Amino acid sequence: MTTKPAPELVASCWTSAGDAAPLRNPETSPVPIAERIEAIAATGWSGFGLAHDDLAAARSTLGFHGLRKLIDDAGLSYVEVEFLSDWWDDSLSHDWRPKFDLLLDAAETLGARFIKVGTAFGDAAPDLEMFVDPLRRLTAEAKARGTRIALEPMAFSAVRSIPAAADLMRSVGMPECGLAVDYWHVFRAGTTLEELSAGLTADQIFAVELNDADADVRGTLFEDTRDNRQLCGHGAQDVTGFITTLQDLGFDGPWGVEILSEDHRSLPVREALRLARTTALECFPALRRQPDNALESV
Repeated sequence: MTTKPAPELVASCWTSAGDAAPLRNPETSPVPIAERIEAIAATGWSGFGLAHDDLAAARSTLGFHGLRKLIDDAGLSYVEVEFLSDWWDDSLSHDWRPKFDLLLDAAETLGARFIKVGTAFGDAAPDLEMFVDPLRRLTAEAKARGTRIALEPMAFSAVRSIPAAADLMRSVGMPECGLAVDYWHVFRAGTTLEELSAGLTADQIFAVELNDADADVRGTLFEDTRDNRQLCGHGAQDVTGFITTLQDLGFDGPWGVEILSEDHRSLPVREALRLARTTALECFPALRRQPDNALESV
C-alpha cells in the first residue's frame, strides 16, 4: 500500500521551550537555542516558533543572522515569531513599539511567515471596529518587511472567537492580515466545528495550532491553557474533526502543534517534542486509515 507523506508540522514556540511559560518574567527558554533547534530537527519537525524574549536573547548573543544560519543548517523550512499585544493603543506605544520593531527585524532576517499578535486579556470587545485601522497599520509595516500579521483570537481576550475575528479580517481587507487558529481557543470560546466552517475561509488561515484538553476547565481559563493542555488525542476534544473541518475548507498546512502544560514542561525537550509530534500525527484522518506501522517512517 502506498502511504501519503506525513503532514508538515511546526513546533509552536512553547512546544519546544522546556520549562518556560507565558507571563513568566522573563519568558525565556532555559534550553540553549542551538540545542533547541537540533532537537526540533532531530524529531522530525518542519519548523518552529520563537517568542519575543527568546528572540531578544538570540539577538544579543549570536544575532539574527547567526540564528538564521542555525535554522538553515538544520534544514527547517518554517519560522514563526510572536507575540505582540497593546498594538491598538497609542498611549502604550512606548512598550509595544520596541517589541514590534524587534519582531519585524526577526521576521525579516529569519524569513518568518508571519508575526503573531493578540489582544488584551479581559472581556470581549463589543465592537471590533476599533482594531481595524491599527491592524492595517501593523500589516502595512509587516508587508514592507516581507512578512504578514496573524491575529490569534483567545478565549479570554478582547477578540475571542474565530467567527468574529474572520469578520474583522474582512473589514481589514488586506491579504497580508489573517488568523492563527488555535484549537484550544476555538472550543474554550464555545465555537462549534460547524460555526468554524461557516464563518472562516482558507485564505484567512495563516496558522493552525493543534492541541487537546479535558472537558472541564481547571482553574481560570488562563491557568487551564498554560498548565493543563493535553497532547493531541489525549483529551476530550475532537482534534481529528477539527483537522477535517480545516482540510474541507482548503487548508493544507503546515500545521502548528502547541502543547502547554506542567507535564510537558517537566520532560526533556527532545522527549516532549517527540511525543507532541507523534500524537499530533495520529489525529490526521489519512494517517489513521493507514496501517499501524505507517507512522514508523515519519
